[in-house]
Amino acid sequence: MAEIIHPFYESHRGAMEAAMRHRLDLAEEMLCERAHLSNIDGIRQEVMDEFEIVLTQMPYVGGAASRMSDFFMRLIGFMAISRVLRRHGVSLSVIGEIERETYKAQLLTVPEAERLASGRQFMSSENQALLREQATKSATKSHQNEFPADFVYDFVEPSPGDNFEFGINYKACGFCKFAARHGDKEILPNLCGLDFDAYATRGIHLERTQTLAGGANHCDFRFSRLPSD
Repeated sequence: MAEIIHPFYESHRGAMEAAMRHRLDLAEEMLCERAHLSNIDGIRQEVMDEFEIVLTQMPYVGGAASRMSDFFMRLIGFMAISRVLRRHGVSLSVIGEIERETYKAQLLTVPEAERLASGRQFMSSENQALLREQATKSATKSHQNEFPADFVYDFVEPSPGDNFEFGINYKACGFCKFAARHGDKEILPNLCGLDFDAYATRGIHLERTQTLAGGANHCDFRFSRLPSD
């Protein structure tokens, strides 16, 4: 019996597959020069086939009502890329470099004005209020029972003297749960490395000193605005 993709992700499947093909276009030169792979068309097909598997494995965490659904849809495809490159003997460090540079290049194809507007929205008082609300909800027993594969996090207010505007402490990570369930723990830290460029390209400075994937008891995200030119 064929594995089933959740209807919410099925409705976004076209966009996710297009994003994956775009990443592979951007990564092609690096796959040749750094990963020393030659059959790039074959690698592309392997990655898209693996992505098909990943789509069936994606946990539903509330759809449009949950901000973490977008995180899964934007980043889970890198699991497919990592799996395929590991099977071809590419080192974890090289996979991490290729994925981070590919993701940054992809992010930078979005017009700067649009990226910076997205960053301002993320840092806005309205979004901070939403983050507080969803953080509180994420920690409730009812939410965790309904969506056991979701993230659990606290909103962090700055103390006097702190140099960040607000923070998030992730006490449980959906990607960590996914990696543990599907044997991807080895490649998980490379996914964490994508966060810095994801925020920097939107004019946001992310400071983080520890991660759950690295063995800490929480990930400490701290956000501030990058100086404008």
